[in-house]
Amino acid sequence: MMLFTGGAVVTMDPTVGDLARGDVLVDGDRIVAVGTDLTSHPGAATAEIVDTTDRIVAPGLVDTHRHAWQAQLRRSIPDVGDLGAYVTSTLGRIAPAYSPHDMYVGTRLAALTALDAGITTMLDFSHNSRTAAHSDAAVQALLDTGIRGVHASMGPHFGDWDRQWPADLGRLHTAYHGGGGELVTLRLAALATDEIAGPRPAYGRELAAVARDLDIGVSIDAVFGAASSAAILRWAGDGLLGPQVTLIHATGLSADAWRAIADTGTTVSLAPTSDAQIGLETAVPAVDEALAVGVRPGLSIDVEVALASDMFTQMRTLHTIQRMRAVNAAYGTDAVPERITTRDVLDFATRQGARTNGLGEVTGSLTPGRQADLIVVDAAAVNTMPLNDAVGTLVLGADARNIETVLVAGRVRKAAGELVGVDPAQLRTEVTASRDAILAAVGV
Repeated sequence: MMLFTGGAVVTMDPTVGDLARGDVLVDGDRIVAVGTDLTSHPGAATAEIVDTTDRIVAPGLVDTHRHAWQAQLRRSIPDVGDLGAYVTSTLGRIAPAYSPHDMYVGTRLAALTALDAGITTMLDFSHNSRTAAHSDAAVQALLDTGIRGVHASMGPHFGDWDRQWPADLGRLHTAYHGGGGELVTLRLAALATDEIAGPRPAYGRELAAVARDLDIGVSIDAVFGAASSAAILRWAGDGLLGPQVTLIHATGLSADAWRAIADTGTTVSLAPTSDAQIGLETAVPAVDEALAVGVRPGLSIDVEVALASDMFTQMRTLHTIQRMRAVNAAYGTDAVPERITTRDVLDFATRQGARTNGLGEVTGSLTPGRQADLIVVDAAAVNTMPLNDAVGTLVLGADARNIETVLVAGRVRKAAGELVGVDPAQLRTEVTASRDAILAAVGV
């Protein structure tokens, strides 16, 4: 057992609430109790005591969409002009050069980076599955890091590949779904339309049947604009939407499409920096549209080749953009701006992210009975002191350097500010060698 005691506790569970000073008791892979003083709780007497004075104990953050295989090329196109430039450079030119080993290296780097920044659950939208070996390498990387990983499998957009997808999903499900002590699960990944990569990866009856037969969720990328709006209405009419389906980006959708999303209980993953920086459709994260129909979205990183790697950036970006738009819309009128709060965006990055990944009953909050996925954040550092508001500090003050401890399913993955069992020098050597091999293969 482990007893985290003496710190501020942000549970993100509306029933349990938050504690200005409280305790969290972990037994094995579960949270067993949250309270103001758990020293008399059965089992606490033999628990390892973790002093969290001047710290915040909170749920691990949840990333609902990241193309993890690209990590060794992170920030290689920091000023990419638009989606077309990203597709041409990364998916068209770079992706075909990836070996299974490169898939492993990139995915492992992304997962370790996530853990280092307090992300305990990451959905890897793995759309470079050129062979079964490529898929196996990506899943193995998730298993080896100990992150709560969701492998969302999709075939590549361009170049030569074995055409094993989506048939290979059956093998992946047998081999890996619930692997690593239930840490790794499988989803089907798809695109909204055939505009980018043709009809094969476009979601519809055929891919929906694959997911239904395997009883797995579906994550659909590149959901934006008129074509995606029409597709959403078609899927709704065909009974292909629901809580097991996630629509990623969701920018520039029609009002009818949003009503269909809400009516079917379909989940949404927003990518705040991606939408704004790359300029996807309207370039405005669709938080207002989602909330207007009662949809509370999850948040995601998307492509590290052009974007930040951490969830703090996503929360702050969304918080700032939405509040800017709300005030701007009311400027010069008597209207009161409808602004989201720091608790809203933390909710998106924890509970709603877990629900979006199909793990809403597993993780996302410090709720007794749920998995012990939690973080301990230093609230006495130069950038976080003094602690006045725990939620505000998590969203607006903290960053990866303040993540002292990370637990996934009760296992310590980061301690005393350092990833456990990771040699940074060796990691750097492996990542650099993989990057250099990829670039050499494409003549860069």
